[in-house]
Amino acid sequence: MADTKREIERKYESDDSGLPDLTGVAGVAAVVDKGVAHLDATYYDTPDERLAAASITLRRRTGGSDAGWHLKFPVAPGVRDEIQAPLADSLPRTFAGLVRSRVRDAELVPVVRLRSDRDVRELMDADGRLLAEVGVDAVQAERLGEDGGTVQWTEIEVELADGIDPAFLNKVEKRLKKAGVRPSSSASKLQRALEETAPKKKRGKKAPAAEEPVTAGDHVLVYVRAQRDAIVELDPAVRRDVYDSVHKMRVATRRMRSAFMTYGKVLDRAVTDPIGEELKWLAGELGVDRDQEVLTERLTAALGELPRTLMSGPVRTRLRTWSKARSGGSRRRLLSVLDGQRYLQLLETLDALVADPPLLEAAGGKPEKVIGKAVRKDFSKVSVLVEQGLDMEPGHDRDLSLHEARKKAKRARYAAESAVPVLGDPAGGLVKSMKSLQNLLGDHQDSVMTREALQDLARQAQGAGEPSFTYGLLYGREERRAVEDEAELPGLWKEIKSGTSI
Repeated sequence: MADTKREIERKYESDDSGLPDLTGVAGVAAVVDKGVAHLDATYYDTPDERLAAASITLRRRTGGSDAGWHLKFPVAPGVRDEIQAPLADSLPRTFAGLVRSRVRDAELVPVVRLRSDRDVRELMDADGRLLAEVGVDAVQAERLGEDGGTVQWTEIEVELADGIDPAFLNKVEKRLKKAGVRPSSSASKLQRALEETAPKKKRGKKAPAAEEPVTAGDHVLVYVRAQRDAIVELDPAVRRDVYDSVHKMRVATRRMRSAFMTYGKVLDRAVTDPIGEELKWLAGELGVDRDQEVLTERLTAALGELPRTLMSGPVRTRLRTWSKARSGGSRRRLLSVLDGQRYLQLLETLDALVADPPLLEAAGGKPEKVIGKAVRKDFSKVSVLVEQGLDMEPGHDRDLSLHEARKKAKRARYAAESAVPVLGDPAGGLVKSMKSLQNLLGDHQDSVMTREALQDLARQAQGAGEPSFTYGLLYGREERRAVEDEAELPGLWKEIKSGTSI
């Protein structure tokens, strides 16, 4: 079983003079000598160092109090999520899954061995609480493989204890700087080892900086590439069931698919349409249970607002049974999808797309003209559907029209998001307008779906000989809510049209 902890630390350059006196750091009552730990870590990566390029570290370490397998994902500068698993000869299966979106079908091989003698001090407050652990590390690094080189250095590492305000590290840093110690130029030991043990012909070389987008195609590709990156980066969080990660990954797939449709004059849809279908498949797998969860949450909230006197029969039990029966997905199914060849092939296809995009003639045009025209076209589609819906009588056809308007509003919102770097405030204003419209029409569609669910629940209750009064009452409330949404729509739409300047 793997354990996860949030690691907040800072690293500093050090000479051989050891650790400065830290008893003067505000809040520190005692500095406790914990002795020297001998650490031996082997770091794994693909031969082309894909994990290191993403600031991900995977190692097997012996020695110290946390010997085992460690996998670290960047969160922010100086902050990483560290996942630990017990010491074993082979890579834990869980870890293999967590790096699969980067590694794909490549082999993980030992790339660097780091041996460190860590002189440990614990900084304690007046109540004996641990504030931070400070280590002076004498490091010997060896690059493994035919081009192996070696290097050694000494550094100071300060790691914040659990539950301590990160501002405490500023106090420690102030004291270290006063003693002549400066922050490390490398974010991690692995990064420094890879840089300083690289073959001479590769040493000092850095990945080329991204060029500023110039053409319409450049700007579209920046947006598409950002969605590709989001899908890859969110994969480990989805596997770990991190809050909201599934939703964010699903949104990234939708944004990319929407961009393919919006910018069909920039990227050849003969190439992107099949990819869009695969993105649609992935979004569907990510959302297997989501629509059902939304309905259940809405119905549960509605029941919570009802007086007990209006609760007729075992309504809550019936809702739980109904919801469980309609839930078609599971964590196991989603993990199976992410480990499947179809998903991995999609990731490879997305990489190929951004590396060699199928650009059309309009891609070389002026961004303001090409992108502005595409956004206006998407907005006009929203306009047609909204006004068509407003002209209809309330009922099924109007519900369908407003639902289609909602989907087009979402696409127009994504288009406006992609256009902000080019069109500025007008695009930003359209993003806000489409979000407001999307929320209103989304609530209306949720009401439609909830009423269908209530009809289903009522039929099941009647079949079981249970009262159906409460479901009818909730149906009426949802019907009134939809009417209110429809009544609000003309004013919102008028405000949007008058305020849109794309």
